[in-house]
Amino acid sequence: MIKGEIQLKKVPLEEAQQFWQMQRLAFSELLERYQDTQTNPACETLERVRSKMAQPGSFFYWIKWGEEPVGGIRIVARENESKRISPLFVLPEYRNRGMAQQAIRLAEELYGGENWELDTIQQEKGNCHLYEKAGYRPTGETREINHKMTLIYYKK
Repeated sequence: MIKGEIQLKKVPLEEAQQFWQMQRLAFSELLERYQDTQTNPACETLERVRSKMAQPGSFFYWIKWGEEPVGGIRIVARENESKRISPLFVLPEYRNRGMAQQAIRLAEELYGGENWELDTIQQEKGNCHLYEKAGYRPTGETREINHKMTLIYYKK
């Protein structure tokens, strides 16, 4: 666990490039492992990230430890729909310190603790454990991306 709390701070549009670069860095290891070029956030273009930032009900946050951005989270919260986390990431050097867990808790404090969904890589047991520990339950739905990787869907 980390000493001190993390915070979520909205990402202004002018910081889209910094967010995109951090996202690419955070997901590059998974891209190399699974070769999921169609679904991996490391493959998103800067233009795609900017487009998502401009969508109604799409909110990007820095995960900050003190003043230092250590990761990011996008929350999709549209009226009459489940809220969605996509993506959530922490830079490699800050992982396994409870930051992602705190970010989920803060997101739920901001947008309400019920009616959430997300998906993650079924083969990444640490990710599955993180979401299950936060109260998310598998829906039973999966989607094979390629012979190395399957997405598993969760709801809370």
